Amino acid sequence: MTRKFAMVSVGILIGLLALGGGWYFRSVQPGAEAEVPLAADFTLPDLDDKPQALRQWRGDIVIVNFWATWCPPCLKEMPEFVKIQQEFGGRGVRFVGVAIEDKAPVLEYLQRRPVNYPILIGGDNGIALAHQLGNVINTVPFTVIIDRQGRIVHRQLGELTRTQALEVLEGMLSKK
Repeated sequence: MTRKFAMVSVGILIGLLALGGGWYFRSVQPGAEAEVPLAADFTLPDLDDKPQALRQWRGDIVIVNFWATWCPPCLKEMPEFVKIQQEFGGRGVRFVGVAIEDKAPVLEYLQRRPVNYPILIGGDNGIALAHQLGNVINTVPFTVIIDRQGRIVHRQLGELTRTQALEVLEGMLSKK
């Protein structure tokens, strides 16, 4: 009897998680929200410990990517971000990486694999910021795409592929 109860309970839990996950997935996709929220302005230090504010990139399409050196999917997507930055930077696309860890491992990683976009050190503040921007399950990578007016138009839990990024960017770049 106890085993049967446990199996039913697990089944109910899985069902509830699937329903909740489906709701969340729809709630963070473009067009799902009645009003597109403004991205919170934030300031975090760069690799030289200089404060960098999100508002300095207002007018650009900003892709904020929360990542960590210990996260394989994060490291997998970064070379594509470098390519997209190179291809579309002249058209007002700006990647900004927010490392959710200390500076030392980030510097060590970037010495081996440099990137062509700003990297900010978020640590615990980066985790809180990602949560504030919609990462309610605290996963990495987590990416937010912000339009030229500062509105969040896309949230991506997990890896953001090149195809997904270009689909979102396509419509935004044609509006300039």
